[in-house]
Amino acid sequence: MSSSPRVLWIVLAWMVCGLGWAQSSSFPGIGRPATDKEVAKWDIDVRPDFKGLPAGAGSVAKGQEVWEAKCAQCHGIFGESNEVFSPLIGGTTAQDIKIGRVANLERSDYPGRTTMMKVPTVSTLWDYINRAMPWNAPKTLSTEEVFAVTAFMLNLANVVPDSFVLSDKNIAEVQQRMPNRKGMSARHAMWPGLEFGSQGKPDALNALCMKDCAAEPKLASLLPDYARNAHGNLQEQNRLVGPQRGADTTRPEARQLASVPAGAAPASRAEAVKPETSANKAAAALLARHTCTACHGMDRKLLGPSMVEIARKHPGKTDYLLGKIRQGGVGVWGSIPMPAQNLPEADAKVLAEWISRGAGR
Repeated sequence: MSSSPRVLWIVLAWMVCGLGWAQSSSFPGIGRPATDKEVAKWDIDVRPDFKGLPAGAGSVAKGQEVWEAKCAQCHGIFGESNEVFSPLIGGTTAQDIKIGRVANLERSDYPGRTTMMKVPTVSTLWDYINRAMPWNAPKTLSTEEVFAVTAFMLNLANVVPDSFVLSDKNIAEVQQRMPNRKGMSARHAMWPGLEFGSQGKPDALNALCMKDCAAEPKLASLLPDYARNAHGNLQEQNRLVGPQRGADTTRPEARQLASVPAGAAPASRAEAVKPETSANKAAAALLARHTCTACHGMDRKLLGPSMVEIARKHPGKTDYLLGKIRQGGVGVWGSIPMPAQNLPEADAKVLAEWISRGAGR
């Protein structure tokens, strides 16, 4: 009986705490308020006036090192590659830097628009690199590395010299040399801008057509059967995050599945399926965990060669494959470099041995 009062006090204390929490919540019974530390992890945006930019610095030279290790595989050594994403660098001139408007944006015959041609604010570069790069490991760059990579991109576009060190102290000065810093416009009327004065309003007051209206067009597109799987299985070429998943292009479209006998699979799909062994399951789990499947398909080339292609070229070469995983490389399978992979030694050995034994075949 002596313990009863103590238990009663504990229960009352919990009830009081719970009541206080419920009264402080904006949504009673739903979740809890985020802590200051949790908010700080998300509150990382950097505005055009550089509010939110952390203190730090990074040199062009350091940026080149980070770039070649973590960025070049998708964007090219000089940011000019168009193999994976649109080019980042190119199309700007010394005159653009001087006047703040990229002349090639006015040309209808110019072949394409690079990031450096379009982006008006250096804060946009810093913010995007900081929150989203590298794309297979976002938010892993240090503050120095983000400053350095931004500086290297600016150097590639001749905005800053080779010896430049970008920092929170001088980034506002660099903004005054952005090639397209005066390229922003509000003439589209999506929001009021200086062109409209303080009374500017979007064009949302047009009257509806009430007679002799044109029929609403019906738009449609058709992918020929022979082109459905022209670039490999789209379902295997998505990032491992988010709800979007491409169609399994090794199978017929949904409208054609009715003609496939129950329990049967298209020949191409049947060939792609690996035996359900413990070794294959373990390898598949490691490939997904370390995002290898972002660049390598199982039996089809994506950005890099397929696992089966590698296995056919290097049978039994476990040590060689382990070295390639560790060190990366370029030129053996094409111009897109593979960066050195930072994964546990045990995982790397399992994958190297699995590939050397035929990648499940």
